[in-house]
Amino acid sequence: MLAFGLSACGDMDGASEESPEMGDAEETMESTDEGMETAGENFGPGCADVPEDGDGSFEGMAQDPVATAASNNPLLSTLVSAVEEADLVDTLNSAEDITVFAPANDAFEAIPQEDLDALMADQEQLTEVLTYHVVEGRHSPEDLAEGTFTSLQGEDVTTSGSGEEFTVNDESQVVCGNVQTANATVYIVDTVLMPS
Repeated sequence: MLAFGLSACGDMDGASEESPEMGDAEETMESTDEGMETAGENFGPGCADVPEDGDGSFEGMAQDPVATAASNNPLLSTLVSAVEEADLVDTLNSAEDITVFAPANDAFEAIPQEDLDALMADQEQLTEVLTYHVVEGRHSPEDLAEGTFTSLQGEDVTTSGSGEEFTVNDESQVVCGNVQTANATVYIVDTVLMPS
């Protein structure tokens, strides 16, 4: 994947020297998008709630780094508020090749309001919780069949499942999987994962 990205960048450099090749660069970018789509489709019941077009759509999110992409998706507005509160926007946007288990708004609503308010007010604890949802590398659904990944927080996150049904840490269901952003693969989950 990385080698392909580098060759695409090479094509763009060539395009900047001679403008007639600009069409080639656009075709290269289109074929890259098609390649991402054929690498695996989005799946899960929650995908129906993702906007069909615009910045928050699957196509729109694929153009932006992960924190920016999430900020355009109405399913993830509480997560985005938490990421901003923890001052992690730049960290996530500048990370290369990560996988994010992103709690949907419903996941945060399941936490008692008093506990959620306390978590949002404690930047250190909030950072621990949020970085526990992020692992290195872009992981395909196949990787999640029986996966153990070290989170940026330091503890392991486990995944299991097959087809279009996956769980994280044996408790959280993936409700919309294989969402691509410019620097991450995102799995929207129905539970806020808590490190031990």
